[in-house]
Amino acid sequence: MPQSPEQPAAEPQATPGPSQAAAAARAAAHERAERMQPRALRMFPEGTGPSPDPAGSHFERRIRSFQPRRSRVTTGQGEALKRWWPTRGIDIDGQSVLNLKEMFDGLPVVLEIGFGMGEATAQMAADDPSTGILAVDVHTPGQGNLLGLAERNGLSNIRVANGDAIILLREMLAPDSLSGLRVYFPDPWPKARHHKRRLIQPEFLSLAATRLAPGAVLHCATDWENYAEQMLEVLTAHPDFENTQADGGYTPRPAFRPLTRFEGQGLDKGHVVHDLMFRRAERP
Repeated sequence: MPQSPEQPAAEPQATPGPSQAAAAARAAAHERAERMQPRALRMFPEGTGPSPDPAGSHFERRIRSFQPRRSRVTTGQGEALKRWWPTRGIDIDGQSVLNLKEMFDGLPVVLEIGFGMGEATAQMAADDPSTGILAVDVHTPGQGNLLGLAERNGLSNIRVANGDAIILLREMLAPDSLSGLRVYFPDPWPKARHHKRRLIQPEFLSLAATRLAPGAVLHCATDWENYAEQMLEVLTAHPDFENTQADGGYTPRPAFRPLTRFEGQGLDKGHVVHDLMFRRAERP
């Protein structure tokens, strides 16, 4: 449309070239990182709380089965982290192998991957003080909440790990060092194109098998029918695991696994929860 006589024609705007656009994007990303980093440092100075990225760039980039969720930390959670992280927290940096016997005073150790807010973990630790629980997650409020629960209930058999469970298994745990592995309600990645992000895959099972002692049990639970079917399929097919159920199916929910708030919400929506318990096969 032509300009009216009263309105001068607008000057054409310069369009940034590809290099300018790339530079602007890098500057914006750097600015966002700068805004985020001081907050992390102010809340948790080095050695006093979980690191935002403990493994840094030491390891290869790959598809992850989790998304870091560093939402608001309450005062109580933050204080619990500051009090207990130096002695009961572990940043998964992949730089050294953990001495679980020393860390847990000789107790057998179960690894729990993904614990949410930690209520079920704390309950299992209280019910079975003869077993140590190494609980790993990337949710900072949940890490603080679990440490707070351990403090209030006098639980000395819990340690909290922050970061990527794959790096923990591969780089920081010795062969045959675990007496069990728990994966309760992992992210189901419900869209078909995201199924490759699901944790329970043949490659993960092969890695986990090297860290589980023969006879140790991998216990999974999910309220997504499709994921449960996939779990049962890949576990049944894996040569390093054997189903504890004689009929080769799902396991009734064991009494030692508490009913969590998350699970209750799923049940209220009509979801069916499936437990799977597979034993690490004896080596020939």
